[in-house]
Amino acid sequence: MPQDLSSPAPAPEYLSRLNPEQRRAIETTEGPLLILAGAGTGKTRVLTTRFAHILLTGRAYPSQILAVTFTNKAAREMRERVSAILGEPAEGLWLGTFHAICARMLRRHAEYVGLTSSFNILDTDDQIRLLKQIMEPWKIDTKRWPPNQLMGIIQRWKDRGLTPDRVTPAEDSDFANGHALAIYRAYQERLIALNTCDFGDLMLHMTEILRNQPNVLAQYHRIFRYILVDEYQDTNTVQYLWLRLLAKREHGPSNIACVGDDDQSIYSWRGAEVENILRFEKDFPGAEVVRLERNYRSTAQILAAAAGLIAHNEGRLGKTLRPGREDADGEKVQIIGVRDSDEEARIVSGAIERLRADGHPLSEIAILMRAGFQTRPFEERLMLIGIPYRVVGGLRFYERAEIRDCLAYLRVLSQPADDLAFERIINVPKRGVGAVAVQKLHAQARALPGPLTAAVSWQLQAGLLKGKSKEALDGLMAAFQRAKVTLETEGHVVAAEQLLEDSGYLQMWRDDRSVEAPGRLDNIRELLRAIGEFGTLQGFLEHVALVMDTESETSDDKVSLMTLHGAKGLEFDTVFLPGWEEGVFPSQRSLDEGGNRALEEERRLAYVGLTRARRRAIVLHAASRRIYANWQSSMPSRFIEEIPSEHVQMNGQAFETRRQAAAVPSMFASGPLTSTRPSGFRAPRPKLHDVKPEPTVAIGATVFHHRFGEGTVIGADGPQLHINFENGGVKRVMANFVEIRS
Repeated sequence: MPQDLSSPAPAPEYLSRLNPEQRRAIETTEGPLLILAGAGTGKTRVLTTRFAHILLTGRAYPSQILAVTFTNKAAREMRERVSAILGEPAEGLWLGTFHAICARMLRRHAEYVGLTSSFNILDTDDQIRLLKQIMEPWKIDTKRWPPNQLMGIIQRWKDRGLTPDRVTPAEDSDFANGHALAIYRAYQERLIALNTCDFGDLMLHMTEILRNQPNVLAQYHRIFRYILVDEYQDTNTVQYLWLRLLAKREHGPSNIACVGDDDQSIYSWRGAEVENILRFEKDFPGAEVVRLERNYRSTAQILAAAAGLIAHNEGRLGKTLRPGREDADGEKVQIIGVRDSDEEARIVSGAIERLRADGHPLSEIAILMRAGFQTRPFEERLMLIGIPYRVVGGLRFYERAEIRDCLAYLRVLSQPADDLAFERIINVPKRGVGAVAVQKLHAQARALPGPLTAAVSWQLQAGLLKGKSKEALDGLMAAFQRAKVTLETEGHVVAAEQLLEDSGYLQMWRDDRSVEAPGRLDNIRELLRAIGEFGTLQGFLEHVALVMDTESETSDDKVSLMTLHGAKGLEFDTVFLPGWEEGVFPSQRSLDEGGNRALEEERRLAYVGLTRARRRAIVLHAASRRIYANWQSSMPSRFIEEIPSEHVQMNGQAFETRRQAAAVPSMFASGPLTSTRPSGFRAPRPKLHDVKPEPTVAIGATVFHHRFGEGTVIGADGPQLHINFENGGVKRVMANFVEIRS
């Protein structure tokens, strides 16, 4: 039978299982292309198939394609998938992370910035060591202006593509008495003299070379016929500039294809600029935009809830996820209101127990939180009921460095003879006590004999310590002495906070301007909150010791605990999303620092959280949370209001004001989580006239608290009362959280 030449040729096998939008993204090979790939729409598959398609159709040789990723893992995965489609190892590729590609380029053109091709790349420790040397001529007080903070400023300049000559007065910093820019210039000059560069220089130098050397730029325009970029929404300014230089050419089309999702841009804190993806069509006039909206991960209810939420953002290109499977209707998103954060942990762990009993794998369950400090109550509850878990992307709560430091302070307060604990914190924060000084203290302790604390006291009294170390250690010992008195008079919660304050430990983290510092302070606040759950300091420390001694499970079947930032790219059958309250999520700190732009990123983070769930998403909010030993009322997050009511099952009540929120008990401490949310529900926000003034409570009054019972007011600090409870000892409680009895 003769062949019907009018019939279209069958699609290659690697294209046959793709949906129409995915095929269009792959087969649109010429000209600029933006692939808006929603969560769960097969982004990686499209990117790798497009790469292979260009090679298999003879449009380019492997060396003529530049493919850029953000992680080495993503680069390896792309290489493996391309090789699988080609049926042979993919060799000669320009495939890797931004920094790896730039390092490869810079080896070829190092002379343009004063380096040789054999330059070294400094690690973080060497960068700080070199910066300290550079700072010396300026006589900078490194306690007030720590080198690591200055390095953070320098790296932010580099992430924005700013050499010292490009830093404008508006971009300048008053850090280090206004010398930051001069030190940056000297630091760069010293790096060149040493034939070295730091990590940020890899991109900065290559961007400058492409800007200033037309012959080099023309060379790469000839080499790269196609450019592929993954996670374009996460690019920072220098990455954007570098890509635009390589893609925009005078002759021929800009064959750049960027894959990304503006609704998942959640890394502004590390320099990502969502505006880069939003202005793609302006940067590349005539660009094709392909939207991948068929989600093969989540149910229709989850997708509709997430779509309704993210639609409240104004800074987006717009797309609506829809299920790619026919059987994807599924359960509605559950909204659970709880009385407090402790009940939140109990309800989540109880639900996990029931799921486990029904055969649900623990490895397909995740608890996703806005901040790392929120993991503690869930960790402790899961350990208590024997459910194995893992903290993904971080340490368990009591294993974190700042928590171990605080515990060391508390161990010394409880037992001054604990030399291991004292040795850990004797120079944290820096007190000028190095390894040699500690060795001498050990020798003195053996001679007494006694613990290290006794050796320090003896040396102070004998006048053997001099200068700053004498002053610092004298202050440390005085802090312990004051905390000991407070421990006996006001209780262990107050004493613990006072010790961390007086020792300078809390101030050390307040002064730290790294992106991790606020989170570390939040963790310390959560630790102080945990201390308040125990009657004595010794009882708390004993509890921690038992927790730390818990044998680790060898099974991989564990519940995953992680932050929402760490969850991007992952997926689970069941996702719990606790802490959806104003001030927690969206984060009040983010809103204070970034305003509406930060609010939109927080909403994108909520969108990411919902779209991690395949079958079941459960959002929780608490009527009150305890900060230190105090209970503070909370309101449901505005994000809860923004989820369309037809895709939600509601448990609990719509709390009308913060005051009412603190008093309303949970309605569903046990049983199925299935009560229906009222149609058209919107949790109201309190107006200014709704907020009642704090009650006046006299010293000596008898009051009642729903958790601590009866107590006597022994002092007050504004609206904060100091109450001696019959069963709980002295606590600090907001006046609105107690009932006046007499």
